[in-house]
Amino acid sequence: MAYYAGVDLGATNIRAAVADEEGNVVSAIDCGTPQGPAGIAVTEAVLDSLREACADADIRPTDLRAAGIGSIGPLDLAEGAVENPANLPDTIDRIPLTGPVGKLIASDRVYLHNDTNAGVIGQRFHSERNPDDMVYITISSGIGAGVTVDGEVLSGWDGNAGEMGHMVVDSRGRRTCGCGRDGHWEAYCSGNNIPEYARMLAEDGESVETSLSLSDPEFSAKDVFDHARTDAFAERVVERIAHWNAVGVTNVAQAYAPIVVYLGGAVALNNEELVVDPIRERLDDLVFNNVPDVQLTTLGDEVVLKGAIASALTDGTGDRSKVR
Repeated sequence: MAYYAGVDLGATNIRAAVADEEGNVVSAIDCGTPQGPAGIAVTEAVLDSLREACADADIRPTDLRAAGIGSIGPLDLAEGAVENPANLPDTIDRIPLTGPVGKLIASDRVYLHNDTNAGVIGQRFHSERNPDDMVYITISSGIGAGVTVDGEVLSGWDGNAGEMGHMVVDSRGRRTCGCGRDGHWEAYCSGNNIPEYARMLAEDGESVETSLSLSDPEFSAKDVFDHARTDAFAERVVERIAHWNAVGVTNVAQAYAPIVVYLGGAVALNNEELVVDPIRERLDDLVFNNVPDVQLTTLGDEVVLKGAIASALTDGTGDRSKVR
């Protein structure tokens, strides 16, 4: 039997898995992502996770035919590394990945992607239709997208294509994104930014009567969604978030003409009726060309890990016809 590996490298957790030639997971390991002292500590944690997943599957790392990695960025594809990751301590400036993993498994078939590209690869591989034109968008602590056009994953020259969360949706630029630029989609609709957006709307006088604890340092996006059906101001915030999300998805649809758009990430997964449904309802009035089918990801919070496995199986494409 042939075996393949996938790794989901996040800022908080690392997930590694071994799968068979059908993509069925036979063993999986979760561990925390080291917060230092340097990037090599993260590399070693990835390698240890792969070793442990292989041991649980009763195989050696060298029995793996290929490995895929879905990772936080930014990436340096030429060097097969993560470069200055934004959500890890500043002491972690570089995380080598493809070279060390390739040495561990004794194969040059190691495929590195940003996490949203891994997501679209996973969705393509597991989709019943397996379309050549599709998008996976994550709405979580940040916002990003993985895109396939004519069957090709759009990675960009450095591996960082798909940063859709940093496209401008609000030309007035009333919210500053975590990246320091104004008007970005992520500044209004990501889990990390929704609380500040709600506070901004309150300061604008859109509502003064609310049960939301806007001044509480622990006030979160979850609070907004939890109160959306009982609190008029929370409902207003969710309506504005829906507007900006629809604008963002419209821009993606116009740019890449996907047949289907899958939405994932914690904000979307936990609030389908309040996040995904309003996007569907608005697209007919916004998209000029073909309106894509908008769905919640079918792979849940395993979309990146399953995408990494699918990448290993298909030489980085997610196309089932290329399994080898």
